[in-house]
Amino acid sequence: MHKIIITGSYEKKAGKFFKKHPDLKERYIKTLRVMENNIFHPSLRYHSVGKYQSISINMKYRIVINFIVQDNKIFLIDIGDHNTVYR
Repeated sequence: MHKIIITGSYEKKAGKFFKKHPDLKERYIKTLRVMENNIFHPSLRYHSVGKYQSISINMKYRIVINFIVQDNKIFLIDIGDHNTVYR
């Protein structure tokens, strides 16, 4: 099982995101539960985006993460649409 780390800056980004998209909150929570148990679950569509990794909330929105394998920690970096470019 992985440990999800939520930073203060991510909390602010998520708060703004859910003000615009309150209908995605339930799907987001489900996504985090799946991620904790199996980050490579096919429904998450895990893939790289620049120096980070990404998992999908749905086909339009994603969570950008920094997945540290050795410690089984997942740091949540950003939340938003798939059009944002990360380098």
